[in-house]
Amino acid sequence: MDIYQLKTFVGVAREGSITRASESLYLSQPAVSAHIKALEDELGLLLFERTTRGMSLTANGASLLVKAEQIIAMHRALIDEAKRMKGSVNGNIRIGVNRNSSSQILGRLLAKLSETFPEIEVALEYGSSTEIVHAIQTGLLDVGFYTDQACTNAELETIEISRFRVFLAAPLGWVEEPNNPDWQRLANMPWIYPATSTCCGRLAENLFEQNGFRPLKVIHVDQESVTRTLIAGGVGLGFLHAPTARDAQAKGEVVLLENLQQEVQLLFAYRRERANVPLIEAVATTVRHLGAD
Repeated sequence: MDIYQLKTFVGVAREGSITRASESLYLSQPAVSAHIKALEDELGLLLFERTTRGMSLTANGASLLVKAEQIIAMHRALIDEAKRMKGSVNGNIRIGVNRNSSSQILGRLLAKLSETFPEIEVALEYGSSTEIVHAIQTGLLDVGFYTDQACTNAELETIEISRFRVFLAAPLGWVEEPNNPDWQRLANMPWIYPATSTCCGRLAENLFEQNGFRPLKVIHVDQESVTRTLIAGGVGLGFLHAPTARDAQAKGEVVLLENLQQEVQLLFAYRRERANVPLIEAVATTVRHLGAD
């Protein structure tokens, strides 16, 4: 016996006809007949009398109809309660965000959470990828977005959000051969990038180490729009994310050193041991769905 057989039983009793019941239940007539027969066989009772006018409840059928309606009502209440419990996830969740990389996915996440889990309150904390990873590990943040060059830990569960490219950009006329730059010459020029704990900051440090030089002057800027303006203005070299870099190149503002582009992962993370915490599970599930869209 299953809930669908009981629903068919109630449907036939109300309609007094297999034909009308099949229409109201969106089942074929053979399926309705099969449900009734299976139920009668299992109970060992005749539930309906077949007449020329349709289906008429027997005395036993009439007695069991009340119980069947109660069971169906309880089943519906169970489903409704489960939906209510799912929708009532509430509390405060602390999300770490790095300004440049996660802004697009963040807006979509906040909109979806507001729609699906209106009782969740979000607190955003901005920082570098390294700071965000450390804060998640130590419990200062519940979840967060960071780039894959940050120091990671096996304790973290991660979800890949996207991949993006970062370009080294120089003012027009600074680099004679973009695919084979003179590093010693560029070392004497100002470099513009954020703190070394950031994605672009680590890219800069790796580049210096690989090519055996340190720039004489560094200007630390943590806003990409400002970095772009300074590069275009001839103040120094710097790193730009692909959309900004390509736009600046197309407008004749900068020259891109194509051979030095780097691919970076944007990840969402939380402590693996907290995966079943309702707040974190709700946010992580939402992030996964957004990533699949």
